[in-house]
Amino acid sequence: MDENGSLYVTDVGKAEVRRYRRGESQGTVVAGGNGSGNRLDQLSSPHYVFVDRDHSVYVSDLGNHRVMKWVEGAKQGIVVAGGQGEGNGLTQLYYPEGVVVDQLGTVYVADWGNHRIMRWPKGATQGSVIVGGNGQGGQSNQLNVPIGLSFDRHGNLYVVEYGNHRVQKFNIDSNAEEWLKCVCLYLERSIE
Repeated sequence: MDENGSLYVTDVGKAEVRRYRRGESQGTVVAGGNGSGNRLDQLSSPHYVFVDRDHSVYVSDLGNHRVMKWVEGAKQGIVVAGGQGEGNGLTQLYYPEGVVVDQLGTVYVADWGNHRIMRWPKGATQGSVIVGGNGQGGQSNQLNVPIGLSFDRHGNLYVVEYGNHRVQKFNIDSNAEEWLKCVCLYLERSIE
């Protein structure tokens, strides 16, 4: 949901994201809606959605191994993470799921098939692994099919793991990571 109470819903079958404003029953397509595919005006199995303060919609485009950004009113999206085919390189994703974006436009994505959480700064052509990336497993430094992620107001990262039936909390040193301060600030403003 956005700050106006509009609900955003992914529709895997129609390969689209719709926004429903209060009282609407039909909704409006805000991403995809041109059949399943890999063009910039299409999605393939959209799963998770994040809406920023500018009403840009970020979609984990699972079937295309990418995260796309759709600016409000746009007819096509922009690839902001992945999009280089399925794989485990720093330019690739393998079935992206949960997505969160901070106020600087940094994209955080649960990279399900690679058992890692990645961070993609705005405009970056490759990401970095911030959690996991040590193979599939149940150790504290491993993930097993991460599907969701969230930050709390203190900058702690929570990762939902489907394969391990757990939620892991990661404490990240905010003094060493300027990006974390931005995430916290964004979350505090969103809660207000």
